Amino acid sequence: MSNSAPRPNLFIIGAMKSGTSSLHSYLNAHPAVFMCEPKEPCYFVHPDQLDWPDIKKLELWKSEARYLELFKGAQDAAIIGESSTLYAKLPKMTGVAERIAQFNPEARFIYVMRDPIERTISHYWHEVRRGNEYQDILTAIRENSLYRDVSHYAMQLEPFWEQFGRDKILIRTFEEMKADPSSFMRDVFKWLGVDDTFEPPNLSEKVHVTPPKFFQKGWFYRLRYTWPWSEIASLIPKQVRSAGLRIAVKEVDRSEASEAAEDVRRYLRPIQQEQTQALSTLMGRDFPEWKTLYQDA
Repeated sequence: MSNSAPRPNLFIIGAMKSGTSSLHSYLNAHPAVFMCEPKEPCYFVHPDQLDWPDIKKLELWKSEARYLELFKGAQDAAIIGESSTLYAKLPKMTGVAERIAQFNPEARFIYVMRDPIERTISHYWHEVRRGNEYQDILTAIRENSLYRDVSHYAMQLEPFWEQFGRDKILIRTFEEMKADPSSFMRDVFKWLGVDDTFEPPNLSEKVHVTPPKFFQKGWFYRLRYTWPWSEIASLIPKQVRSAGLRIAVKEVDRSEASEAAEDVRRYLRPIQQEQTQALSTLMGRDFPEWKTLYQDA
């Protein structure tokens, strides 16, 4: 691949479950912007740390040329981007800012933050829906520090500020985007230097929102993709396989865990108030829009 191939110059790095999928879609609607699919190639995550099977099997890390193929349709777009929220998942994912700096030292970033308690809870339900989490919500959030760490926005931002400086990072909140998406996108387009009078026609669409009820894929469902099941599945009567799938997938209703969620909020509040104080010190501003974080303050 020639050196003139389109190269990404914009990275939406997070925070996970803070409207990044919708933002990716709104940006892609602009005629001067090209956002790649898949949305989250995760190219700059070290392959030893990448635990997302659907993305890992793409093997983008094997060559830069393979990664750049994702952007071949960009043509003369002024802004070429991707949206890998794994880039802001310290301490699980390390060295990302340094790798992007080597790839494109002029890169720019968008980081959208959400009330950290609500983001943490949404993160848990996302993992439940994907079939990665089976513990109750309070146990899971206590035992898996990543749920809390992704909401530690100051920690996630610092490596990018050190590598690129504040001017290269647009930091906004999910609550701002939700309250007035038109104004939010005008500000984003203006910061990017493209026509800020353009209004995305899909602003009313919300992408990858976890629904109140969903079906969770259990371990038996995943067994379908493993050996020796893949070898013997065709020998099992269809009626038996269908019955097994009905057992493997169960309906989850988030409202049934509302009381437990309040326990989680009480547990998280002092932790994430301290994390947010570090963010306020870093940015020189407070976040009164984060109602859940401060409702008992």
